[in-house]
Amino acid sequence: MIITKNELDLLVEKYETPEFIKDDPVQFVHKFHSKKDIELAGFIASLLAYGSRKQFISKLNYLFFEIMQGDILNFIQNFEPNSIGNFNYRFGKPNDFREIFSILKTLYTTSNGLEELFSYSFSKGKMFEGVVDYFYSKVDKSAGQGFYHMIPNPQNGGAMKRMCMYLRWMIRKGPVDVGIWDFITPAQLYIPLDVHVGRISRQMGLLKRNANDFKSVIELTEKLKEFCPQDPVKYDFAMFGYGVNNKTQSQNPALVK
Repeated sequence: MIITKNELDLLVEKYETPEFIKDDPVQFVHKFHSKKDIELAGFIASLLAYGSRKQFISKLNYLFFEIMQGDILNFIQNFEPNSIGNFNYRFGKPNDFREIFSILKTLYTTSNGLEELFSYSFSKGKMFEGVVDYFYSKVDKSAGQGFYHMIPNPQNGGAMKRMCMYLRWMIRKGPVDVGIWDFITPAQLYIPLDVHVGRISRQMGLLKRNANDFKSVIELTEKLKEFCPQDPVKYDFAMFGYGVNNKTQSQNPALVK
């Protein structure tokens, strides 16, 4: 049985609240004040947002407030390869981070930064391809698996979960998302799909496809547009929050109190 709009809206009200910010990587876009610091913090945080939350949040705190000293834009614009030492996280080795930060340095010293890059990509109808192409065109051959894990190729058909999540932070306005970009509307966003959202959306009867790939992202987003055409991804926090807190629950999630 497909969950109803009223039931899903109740879950939005329950889970999309400021109290979730402290345990979510979105917390980092709330710790900075200038627009470019916020967008850089969000982008970098999204790259590391996989694996153990406790671990990657700890790593990001160390990166932003110890290595970068809370001044992200200045750090990126003046980046030197030895300035991060041996900083790493899981697949991402020091050289992978050096490559990403070096490319961001070029971006922020030759253009208006990430907003301009994402906006240009969207204006060409390429979604994420233009952004990824920019990074791939400038990366050194020495970059390893970690670089391509953090900046995946959308042509491989993956869900692009972390990039979808980053855009949700940047475009939507609300108690969780900061909404500092406006080159697209929330209606044009895609749902960030991971194993938790995939499982819960199938349990709710919203997603039929079994694979957690971009075809499923499109299917789920289109279904959510039936509930709220102007802001379908507002349901992300509801499904993710429910999924994290009710991993073993099998009954209708809307009936669980």
